Amino acid sequence: MPTYEYKCKKCGYQFEEFQSITDEPLKKCRQKGCRGSVYRIISPGAGFLFKGSGFYETDYRSEAYKKAAKADKEKVEPSSSDKKTSDSKTEKSDSSGKKPDPPKKDN
Repeated sequence: MPTYEYKCKKCGYQFEEFQSITDEPLKKCRQKGCRGSVYRIISPGAGFLFKGSGFYETDYRSEAYKKAAKADKEKVEPSSSDKKTSDSKTEKSDSSGKKPDPPKKDN
């Protein structure tokens, strides 16, 4: 059930009321001795956070945290150009220094 904010036209008193969506809006001020008419204030409401299984805590990380994590990850992992160079070196190395012949197919 949502919480609605109200403001009195007569005394300016603001208050919140926990009501069902289907309830009629309040009409009278809750301030003692006032009894002026009130109106609903449109407010931004409260943010909410999904918790429990199926939701990841990291989905709500700050941008600064995400940038720092990305920088750390790039330091640890070699770049793709370094990877290609190391792969080609291991392919060429052999005890005789030559590449082995490809297997022959039987016809």
